[in-house]
Amino acid sequence: MAVALAVTGGGGQYNGRMTWFVVLSCTMAAMGGVIFGYDIGISGGVTSMEPFLKKFFPEVYRKMKVDTKISNYCKFDSQLLTSFTSSLYIAGLVATFFASSVTKVFGRKLSILTGGAAFLAGSALGGAAFNVYMLIFGRILLGIGVGFANQSVPLYLSEMAPPRYRGAINNGFQFSIGIGALVANLINFGTEKIEGGWGWRISLAMAGVPASILTLGALFLPETPSSLIQSSSDHDKAKQLLQRVRGTTDVEAELEDLIKASSISKTIKHPFKKIIQRKYRPQLVMAIAIPFFQQVTGINVIAFYATLLFRTIGIGESASLLSSVVTGVIGAGSTFISMLIVDKFGRRALFMVGGIQMLISQILIGGIMATQLGDHGTVSQGYAYLIIILICIYVAGFGWSWGPLGWLVPSEIYQLEIRSAGQSITVAVSFIFTFIVAQTFLSMLCHLKAGIFFFFGGWVIVMTAFVYYLLPETKNVPIEQMENVWKEHWFWAGIVGEEDEKIKIQGV
Repeated sequence: MAVALAVTGGGGQYNGRMTWFVVLSCTMAAMGGVIFGYDIGISGGVTSMEPFLKKFFPEVYRKMKVDTKISNYCKFDSQLLTSFTSSLYIAGLVATFFASSVTKVFGRKLSILTGGAAFLAGSALGGAAFNVYMLIFGRILLGIGVGFANQSVPLYLSEMAPPRYRGAINNGFQFSIGIGALVANLINFGTEKIEGGWGWRISLAMAGVPASILTLGALFLPETPSSLIQSSSDHDKAKQLLQRVRGTTDVEAELEDLIKASSISKTIKHPFKKIIQRKYRPQLVMAIAIPFFQQVTGINVIAFYATLLFRTIGIGESASLLSSVVTGVIGAGSTFISMLIVDKFGRRALFMVGGIQMLISQILIGGIMATQLGDHGTVSQGYAYLIIILICIYVAGFGWSWGPLGWLVPSEIYQLEIRSAGQSITVAVSFIFTFIVAQTFLSMLCHLKAGIFFFFGGWVIVMTAFVYYLLPETKNVPIEQMENVWKEHWFWAGIVGEEDEKIKIQGV
């Protein structure tokens, strides 16, 4: 049965429809985003819960409750506390390189399954933790799960999606992250009210619910046609799957492109060496730059530490958690809007609008905090609510730009022979800078104070200019024909075009 959304041939497009088979498969795979988002939301919330801090981070608890001389900006400055948050990303960084080999050799399905199982084990350990070492070891298992999921799920979504709707389907990954974070914030808001001080255990253990769904669902997921062709020579099986995925028997053009791409891919023994060649320079630059820029938007300041930030400006524990719920709703809603419009207006337009929106809100937040919040005391209630509104505007800007597009664009630009390696580099760079931001933010907040928002605002200016000058539009371009956009770009044509000329001359 097929949804009545045609993907017709012509203009570089393939034949087919958006089928229920694709929708259901991608919905299940996108649960990999839910586990990532849930962890982001939970870790930010439990670190503001007083019973959790008192049990695992008593020094932070003492500074927050007893030390009246310490600056508002320095109350939560603890390397042990940031290690709780950031240990996941070191584990994810290592895991993603193992996931690259698994994804290429054994398929996307096994990587998704491994990610779900590891995350499930980590959630059980976190919920049962009785000391900080057990807590951090659980975070490491969660990191392994996220590393495998983040490496394989965006590839799975891009390969299953019809070209015309690839943006919407792939943005579903970021939407799932937003849903996971929203659910986590709601759970934190509820468990914080549990008498006895053990509500944080429920928050951490409930991560096992989406992990279980992902693990069980992965058992029934089909492989992608690209993965089937890459891992076997049974093209008939791949053709049958492609016909089912596209909802039509006329899939010869797409199948031919997939087989051609696979033939090239199988001649590549060392994809990480291949991707550094001049021919793939645009893809390598984007694999590094886009995830780097995504992290220095400052979003993880909000995602990890929003509740602590709200407490810094004088909002109480329960109100801080409720404020995080509000930002979670805004984030998920704006990402859903991005899903609806990304394939109509394109990637570049959303990057531009979101960048400007984030920049303005960051400047205003920094300005208010610099003038209204000193080292002691709090801001007035009116200014506190204004900061929350501006943070919501900022989150919305990220939600329809760098949030989903930071995953979409890298996953759709790689040729098959470098696709797994390229995605691993993207995820690894994301983890590296997520770790750096998570590990240093509370210290930076202590030293830079309100200036931290101007710091991230400066990076937003840089990344917006980068997109404007160096990123070509990729909407509606079939994934196996994506290399052509670089050959037509004003800057990249001079690099990949020269390489093509050299190849032609050598072949004469």
